[in-house]
Amino acid sequence: MAARDLRTQVDSLLLQLLRDLEELEAKRAALNARVEEGWLSLSKARYAMGAKSVGPLQYASRMEPQVCVYTSEAQDGLQKFWVMRASVQTPEDVGPREAALRRRKGHTRTPELESSPAPRDPLNWFGILVPHSLRHAQTSFREGLQLAADMASLQIRIDWGRSQLRGLQEKLKQLEPESA
Repeated sequence: MAARDLRTQVDSLLLQLLRDLEELEAKRAALNARVEEGWLSLSKARYAMGAKSVGPLQYASRMEPQVCVYTSEAQDGLQKFWVMRASVQTPEDVGPREAALRRRKGHTRTPELESSPAPRDPLNWFGILVPHSLRHAQTSFREGLQLAADMASLQIRIDWGRSQLRGLQEKLKQLEPESA
């Protein structure tokens, strides 16, 4: 009876693994399409604006990330990756800036300006009126980044499923000689 339960677990795990592999293949194809779209749109923007108008010379001297990739560990021990905009504050960032007491009356101080409260759009480096193809390239690359994070999480889940499948197959092999 235990062998039958193990076979059922192996079958369900194998089906889940095949679904995950199919999803991974679909995400890979989508990522390739997004990256290809992005480079094609970038080349269209270079053609429209001129080859020297879209290039490393227009980059800001101090770049700040627009998105951040975070990771967390779920209850089952699997890591999950996700992409968040850099301007979004995490719960740890919200709260008082100073732990000391403040003087409310008397000496007033001008508030210190942060280096950059919200990241600026990098498209502004290339001018105010940028072609639609440059905006499309930015969108394609952002979608590609999200797909890459999803693929990383999915790949970890697939590796975990393969190790679980191997463990169940070993248990099944140990039970089969006993029943024969």
